[in-house]
Amino acid sequence: MNDTLIVYYSLLHNTKNLALEIAKQTGGTLRELIPENNYSFDYNTAAKEVRNQITRGFCPKLIFGNESIDEYRTIFIGTPNWFKTIAPPVLSFLRQHDFADKTVIPFCTHGGGGFCQIENDIAKECSKSRILPGIAVNGAIIPEEVTNWLEAICDL
Repeated sequence: MNDTLIVYYSLLHNTKNLALEIAKQTGGTLRELIPENNYSFDYNTAAKEVRNQITRGFCPKLIFGNESIDEYRTIFIGTPNWFKTIAPPVLSFLRQHDFADKTVIPFCTHGGGGFCQIENDIAKECSKSRILPGIAVNGAIIPEEVTNWLEAICDL
């Protein structure tokens, strides 16, 4: 699948590990989103920053990962579940690209909250694309779960 892109933002490597597994199984190109200003590694401080950014609809400047998506037909978009929605760097990416006529597949990692509004928020930003069912992972990445999910969405 050389026309497949796996884009993700990951603060604590959970979403990165899921993105790596998707890339391994699909052969897609991996792209990490890196914002200009990093979040604090102190959980409480980072949580305050993130909550404030989400409330304001803030889109941080990306210093890496925002390159063109024109050559890709299928785009997996990964994010941690932050306060029931996508991480602000992912929102930046979504708002800076045209997803018309592309297939978009969300994925997320979470600490018990599942997708919450993530699939809906991605669908809203990618309204002219085909959205396939995503995967939400809590805890360790199990390759067989990713395989089963990929097989299921390939049949759609």
